[in-house]
Amino acid sequence: MKTKLLMLCCFWGMLASAQPQDVSVVFHTPATHFTESIPIGNGRLGAMVFGKTDTDRIVLNEISLWSGGAQDADDHNAHTYLKDIQKLLLKGKNLEAQALLQKHFVAKGKGSCQGQGANCSYGCYQILADLLLDWKTKATINNYKRVLRLDEATAVTTYQREDNSIEQTAFADFKNDIIWVKIKAEKPFSLNLSLFRKENAKVTYQGNKIALSGILPDNNKEGMHFASVIDIQTNGQLQSADKATEIQDATELVLRISAATNYNFLSGGLSNSNVNEVANAYLQKAPTNFDTALTESKTAYQTIFNRNRWYGKANSNTEHLTTYQRLEGFYRRDKDALLPILYYNFGRYLLISSSREGLLPANLQGLWAEEYQTPWNGDYHLNINVQMNYWLAEATNLSDLTEPLNRFAKNLVPNGSKTAKAYYNADGWVAHVISNPWFYTSPGESATWGSTLTGGAWLCEHIWQHYLFTKDKDFLKEYYPVLKQATAFFESMLIKDPKGYWVTAPSNSPENAYILPELKDGKKQVGYTCIAPTMDMQIVREVLNNTIKSAEILGTDSNKITEWKNIVKHTVPNRIGKNGDLNEWMDDWDDAEPQHRHVSHLYGLHPYDEITPWDTPKLAKAARKTLEIRGDAGTGWSRAWKLNFWARLYDGDHALVLLRQLLHPVMPDGRTGGTYPNLFCAHPPFQIDGNFGGVAGIAEMLLQSHGKDSVIRFLPALPSHSDWESGTMKGMKARNGFTVDFRWQQHRLQHATITSEKGEKCSVLLPAGKILYYKDNVIAKSGKKAKVITFSTQQGENYIIK
Repeated sequence: MKTKLLMLCCFWGMLASAQPQDVSVVFHTPATHFTESIPIGNGRLGAMVFGKTDTDRIVLNEISLWSGGAQDADDHNAHTYLKDIQKLLLKGKNLEAQALLQKHFVAKGKGSCQGQGANCSYGCYQILADLLLDWKTKATINNYKRVLRLDEATAVTTYQREDNSIEQTAFADFKNDIIWVKIKAEKPFSLNLSLFRKENAKVTYQGNKIALSGILPDNNKEGMHFASVIDIQTNGQLQSADKATEIQDATELVLRISAATNYNFLSGGLSNSNVNEVANAYLQKAPTNFDTALTESKTAYQTIFNRNRWYGKANSNTEHLTTYQRLEGFYRRDKDALLPILYYNFGRYLLISSSREGLLPANLQGLWAEEYQTPWNGDYHLNINVQMNYWLAEATNLSDLTEPLNRFAKNLVPNGSKTAKAYYNADGWVAHVISNPWFYTSPGESATWGSTLTGGAWLCEHIWQHYLFTKDKDFLKEYYPVLKQATAFFESMLIKDPKGYWVTAPSNSPENAYILPELKDGKKQVGYTCIAPTMDMQIVREVLNNTIKSAEILGTDSNKITEWKNIVKHTVPNRIGKNGDLNEWMDDWDDAEPQHRHVSHLYGLHPYDEITPWDTPKLAKAARKTLEIRGDAGTGWSRAWKLNFWARLYDGDHALVLLRQLLHPVMPDGRTGGTYPNLFCAHPPFQIDGNFGGVAGIAEMLLQSHGKDSVIRFLPALPSHSDWESGTMKGMKARNGFTVDFRWQQHRLQHATITSEKGEKCSVLLPAGKILYYKDNVIAKSGKKAKVITFSTQQGENYIIK
């Protein structure tokens, strides 16, 4: 017996050292909190695996499971107060304008119910159910380990209970659209299976099936229908009871889990489909063999994941550590070259797992939620958050995963057109700060945060970027009306200020406040409402410029182009303030909160590109000063945005400071921004945008192609730290339709391959001492200094730098 136990211990020890550090999220204990559990997902279905050994918990999710429903939240008389508000603003009476705005430029009714919309029409994203596995024992556990393999999209839990070796494998099927859980053991085990949902559902246990069905509320009426079915296969004995299915004397158990709602992904409404039949149909179509399904799902997943891989040098000192221990070491500046790569791979894994063509975009929590009332309704915040979710997609070769976001923007247009008329008596369409699967476009219920009017225009940025990366003219033709109508809105609502500038009014800089220079009754006057905050003007220029370029490419609306260019020319320019920073507002007001989490006035630095170190060095210097004043702290997603800013400023060492700040280890009950044990981003609470924004920032550190002529720039913000001294990147994307592979040593580019996917002209900053080849022919040499080279390409051909 001792010999057998010794052999088992050796086997588990070998497993412990066999996990590749760049694709393994590792735990040595069961999860006690959601932010210690392992996420799996296939874009529609998701699960969080806790791996507990007494009563295990698997949180189940379906991306469309929302309470609430469509509502008319527009105040159709709001526009009648618009002129009065604008007049007050033009006279400098901002706080009077703000008071009027608060009365009339907010949502009609309850809006989002202050972010507590579960029982309102706005609704909220919700948990589907908890799957509970009661092992009916608390016997001693040894050699425990949980691993999320990012290259396989599997969650594997292994441990010994007394002399029994147990392994649980879970994955979300990328081919058959169900979730699988398999438990196998050397010796027989027994457990009880149950589904739990505290409200709005009922569960039945019959034969080898567990079925859940329910209806969520839409205010005081019936809302979304949903269902889940679990098919149980076991070599043991199975018996159904009132509150559980009992499994006895089994050495193998396989669960196939399906779910469905009656949400219509095309229209955004609810269908008349029988959700129980739909949920069962998924199981009927899926195979019954676990290993076959796993192989097929891995193949489908890896086709996406392996498009882009980053490789570095492993550190033997970290191979036996948990991921949280590695986070602690990284924050202490211990050597761990593979931790940033693990984080990069994890972010791409999360987007692959939470965004799929034809479905809804990844929300504030991606796909994963344990709550019945998610924070901020788990919705789509349009003043950075849902956009940040997709920043990584194009550069890291996940371009097709942006389809849900772009289609979501297009689906906002009908409601946004009504909102534009109601509040601004304007043509085109507008969306403000928040939205949901019902395509909400009205302001929020408070003007201090809910009246920002550039949310929809910001979404248009992703449409243009998708075209720049893919050069898909058919896509641009399909989505051009979205851009044109966003431009039409600004054409209608912009007004001239006394200096002759086109300005937005009323507006605000997202969630931040200013201090007026004059005191009132000896007190500071703090306001939100203003004319032409800097970010507004940057977004107005961007959407108009992108519409102009699109019209020229498509050969349409030539009669409008001159008019649009004239508007752009006369918008309020970026301005440098008395402190050398970039002004956030049109006037050089002090910030009410100098270290505010939003840095909205640097939108022109990132994600837009009208501020660059090479074309606008004075503005780039002012942007740097702004970041120094804002500081490096903040919520998780705020740190991620600052990481992107510093990368765009070519400051790799400061970008690394922000990466460490973003990866600051935070326990589940922590109250600071950073990263939880399962690598989820801590706002806090958990918000997934920081994960995605962080990966985008790392991508910006290693490769950039923004700005005029989309010049490809290798290693623009590579840190001087030895962990970043060498590396290999495969399959990144650059604008104008290029795939790029490259490697570096001693912090310098050694070799690069640029593959032309569309046959477009290519511009590249050729590093000093490098030669650009096409086949065996020299195209250009750089000499002692780097220089920009522009050359024609042929579709499908490779161009080599060495």
